Amino acid sequence: MTTALELRQVSKVYGSGPSEVHALSEVDLAVERGELVAVMGPSGSGKSTLLTIAGGLEDASSGEVLVEGHDLATVSRSGRAMMRRRSIGYVFQDFNLLPGLTAVENVTLPLELDGARARAAQASGLKAMAELDVAGRADRYPDELSGGERQRVAIARAIVGERRLLLADEPTGALDSVNGEGVMRLLRAATHRGVAGVVVTHEAQLASWADRVVFLRDGRVVDQTAAAPGPESLLAAGDRQ
Repeated sequence: MTTALELRQVSKVYGSGPSEVHALSEVDLAVERGELVAVMGPSGSGKSTLLTIAGGLEDASSGEVLVEGHDLATVSRSGRAMMRRRSIGYVFQDFNLLPGLTAVENVTLPLELDGARARAAQASGLKAMAELDVAGRADRYPDELSGGERQRVAIARAIVGERRLLLADEPTGALDSVNGEGVMRLLRAATHRGVAGVVVTHEAQLASWADRVVFLRDGRVVDQTAAAPGPESLLAAGDRQ
């Protein structure tokens, strides 16, 4: 397998002096293509900071962050923006949908910014929305959608196109258990296409969809373990019988 994301001794410090906060401390993490990794830990453990640094949204204070072999420290600001349009899909806790665009326009925006024709972009966007059962809300604006619908539109935007790395910060937070399982199933399906996925979650049942669970505490990786047999692995075992 090929490594899609690698963090080498990554630390992040906010502030200075008495107010200094070590959000991450010498974190090592490698995620291969086709692998889904769940990140768990208590509030304030550095989970969201790990994702924002992995996605090039902020810089590490020290250490190296490599996305598909490219050291983000050597990539220009415009280059990082291009990577996020083409290679990295990101699901934010607060959705980050643009209120002046319809749902489908939000989903297709990365493709159109990258030069895709409007008709082709819309077809790809509607396909991603259909996979999340929100294609019927394509022409609605974000403030006309429920919290769960906004969440699914945000996920559709993250998976549209040929993304090779998916970073999701509590992607099921606004969803009920059935829709939450559906989202994890979709992320799992993306890894079957060779996408690498990193999902922050506080729910052990959803983490069981991952290949591996990484535990953070006080900005440090304190444990890594193969996920307990989850819904997908149990189904696969049944198929082999």
